[in-house]
Amino acid sequence: MLVESARVLSSVVERLVYTENVGGSKPSAPTRGTKESIMKASASDQRQILDIAAFDQRTTALNHKAQVLAEHALLASLTTKSHNARDLRIGAQTELSDVKREFLRAEADVEQIVSRITRDEARLNGGSASPKELEQLQHEVGTLGVRRAELEEVELEVMIRIDEINSRITELTAQEAGFAAEITDLEIRKENALAALNNELESVAKERSETLASVAPDFVALYEKIRASNNGTGAAALIAGSCNGCHLSINAVELKRIADLSDDEVIRCEECRCILVRGV
Repeated sequence: MLVESARVLSSVVERLVYTENVGGSKPSAPTRGTKESIMKASASDQRQILDIAAFDQRTTALNHKAQVLAEHALLASLTTKSHNARDLRIGAQTELSDVKREFLRAEADVEQIVSRITRDEARLNGGSASPKELEQLQHEVGTLGVRRAELEEVELEVMIRIDEINSRITELTAQEAGFAAEITDLEIRKENALAALNNELESVAKERSETLASVAPDFVALYEKIRASNNGTGAAALIAGSCNGCHLSINAVELKRIADLSDDEVIRCEECRCILVRGV
């Protein structure tokens, strides 16, 4: 009975440290008389699955590089600055239109005052007005003269504002043109960088496809399933007693057990669950 118990215990321990089903989840303890399925793959396939893992890591790195290109941030910053300059220019142009209308009103007021002064001066010089009318005309001409001076001062101030706004519009337009040139240059740089990355991605994808074609489909299916559920890591090398996927050490007992296994038996890291490839 003790021998039988030891045999069952040994079987359970071996299952926990080594064997798993293709789905990657830990199987239930084997019942008496039931043989657990063990994945096997040639040493060549295992080395090639490691190459495929390297291709996938390179693809992930290239995609990340494409997403974080410096040009993206620079373009976003310049586009914001360009939009701000555009908005300020549009605001200045709207303000200019309002001020020009104000100038036209001031100009019309001055012309009206000048017309009244001209008319009153003509009556003063005509000699047909009575002394009282002359006195009233002289007073009106004097008052109109003061009003004319005030309106001309307003007109001058409005003209100065128009010049200032025009200068601002010119400056903002130049800024927009400068930003547009920079954005165009950055767009070209970004597209060139993305084209280079895409070329490299296509090259990696081609090599991956060629390598994948020579690996057993069921082994590939296991790798893909693990990779999908393990943050993109499906296989890693067993190097110097450690898993190169999670970089954790494997205990000496387990290393001895792994060393005694045949080359075609697929082993999994008990920590990160990726396929461990030996003899790399």
